Amino acid sequence: MNESDHKVIPARNPSAAIVYYAICVLLFPVFLLGYVIWIGAMFARRKSSASATAQAPLFARWLEHHLGSRPDEGASRLLPVAPGVPPLGWRLVGGPLLLAHRISGYVPKAFRYPFEGEITLQNQGGARQTFYDRMIQQYTPEMAQFVILGAGYDTRALNLPKDAPVQSFEIDTPATVAGKREMLVKAGIDTTGVVLVAADFETEDWLTRLIENGFDPGKTTLFIWEGVTMYLDRAAVEETLCNIAGTAKGSIVAFDYFTSEVLESKALVMRSVRASLKAGGEPLKFGVDSTPPSRERLAELLRSCGLSLIEQRTLGQETNGKRAWGGFAIATMK
Repeated sequence: MNESDHKVIPARNPSAAIVYYAICVLLFPVFLLGYVIWIGAMFARRKSSASATAQAPLFARWLEHHLGSRPDEGASRLLPVAPGVPPLGWRLVGGPLLLAHRISGYVPKAFRYPFEGEITLQNQGGARQTFYDRMIQQYTPEMAQFVILGAGYDTRALNLPKDAPVQSFEIDTPATVAGKREMLVKAGIDTTGVVLVAADFETEDWLTRLIENGFDPGKTTLFIWEGVTMYLDRAAVEETLCNIAGTAKGSIVAFDYFTSEVLESKALVMRSVRASLKAGGEPLKFGVDSTPPSRERLAELLRSCGLSLIEQRTLGQETNGKRAWGGFAIATMK
């Protein structure tokens, strides 16, 4: 069945939502089987393969592409050739969701674009994606360079116009970069204007590696650092921020973070998040001090590294008795 074969019902239509979730419930055994196959493959490769946490954003972009909410041809072509992602697994996970959408026309909140409404731990991936897309649209026309730190299987640099004046760089661990190079060749994706750089943020001087591959620290640059800070130790986070602060005046860094609330909370959901990530070989290591107001704790961290906070969104309600669990931020050189 093609998208044109059915009438698309508005995303917030209650009847469409009922139909969508009824189909999902009926097909849940199929979804669960796919999930078990996928997770099993991920755990089998966790010590030798690329970052497992890079798979979820890629799948989300693949799904949004096929839901028609956010076109991303690169993600659509990369997922089928991603290392450690079993074809049967992602097809059984994605198939029920796409079928339910095609019958009902409904798009779940987590996959609507642009994301709107309250951000939770469960849907923060969609909100994060909208945040970074806005940063790229707003700032790349003013920049000479575009750097994705901890790029994983990101496709944003690949989706920029080939005649765009900005030079793009992606940097990640050697294993992830090697895997992505293979994926790009298999998928037949043109990488003109994008330089892939291998470096480990915790053990290597990533800025030197960038410079060796053509990066010019004297040119204005947009850095985006998506879904990475929480997996690094504090020293690596601070060193990265200080390196960014040493680049050209007018450069911008956009990043997201967890607070210490996620690392220390005894709540079941937080404990489950930490346990699942640790079991997958990528434990949470860093969180900004959650003492209210956490925005001030973040600003202090940035100032100590030579950066100035220019925009921030706190995630989660923050009161004297309740602490924020994360945030999105934009900073520039002081």
